[in-house]
Amino acid sequence: MGCCASNTAGGGSKASRVARWRSTGIIGLRDSKLKTFPDEVIVMERAVRTLDLTHNKISDVPAEVSKLINMQRLLIADNLIERLPGNLGKLQSLKVLMLDGNRISCLPDELGQLIRLEQLSISRNMLIYLPDTIGSLRNLVLLNVSNNRLKSLPESVGSCASLEEIQANGMFLVSFSKTPSPVEFALWLLFLLESLIVIWDSLADNVIEELPASLCNLIQLKSLCLDNNQVKQIPDGLLKDCKSLQNLSLHNNPISMDEFQLMEGYQEFEERRKKKFDKQIDSNVMISSKGLDVGVDK
Repeated sequence: MGCCASNTAGGGSKASRVARWRSTGIIGLRDSKLKTFPDEVIVMERAVRTLDLTHNKISDVPAEVSKLINMQRLLIADNLIERLPGNLGKLQSLKVLMLDGNRISCLPDELGQLIRLEQLSISRNMLIYLPDTIGSLRNLVLLNVSNNRLKSLPESVGSCASLEEIQANGMFLVSFSKTPSPVEFALWLLFLLESLIVIWDSLADNVIEELPASLCNLIQLKSLCLDNNQVKQIPDGLLKDCKSLQNLSLHNNPISMDEFQLMEGYQEFEERRKKKFDKQIDSNVMISSKGLDVGVDK
């Protein structure tokens, strides 16, 4: 470990900075050119609530981090970290853990002990697998594992009962544990978690050719993105049975607008889609051009 420089931009002396940290519980050391985890943070122990070490050159998270037992937000994105200590699981107050843009190849099993964790973001790393213990994160709302080396996701993810969003873009996913295909796992997961509402960007840019009929069972599904695949047709009952579906994006697939418009339930789907954007307009919400897109290439 190490210590911070005596002054930071606009931060005053080290003593005044530490005093401010103790008063607020918020430690901001983003872009501070740190190469080691700062000692003065560890000694504050219970006083730390938020720690932001984003965009430094830290290569190691010390075991002593477990002393920060009241910490709720730990942001260490864009560093050089290769591994996390097992006793990270002692941070029982932690709600947000941001580890994007490091060199982490695996997560400790003790991750499952973070029972209050709501957001876990570890995109742009070198993950080759996720521990089965991730299923113990019953309060997890967001899981971002985009741009890693994962070939599968553990079936235990289905036990994350509060999960609302999975981001898994830019990976080489070829299987999902014992489930036949990535698509079927994704759909099974949606069906299992009754309250799950996900924008399925995680399915974009794969080589998906066929969708299972069980897709029609996903009555909570609001948005489905399958851009840049090889989907030639979608299940007959999709637009009719998925009564919450408002956004469907199938750009750069071999399916035509004419085929799409002939599907049963198309008119009802179109009404839901327009109603959503009419409501946003009434509420003065800015809508992107993509938001108005019909979702299929003409």
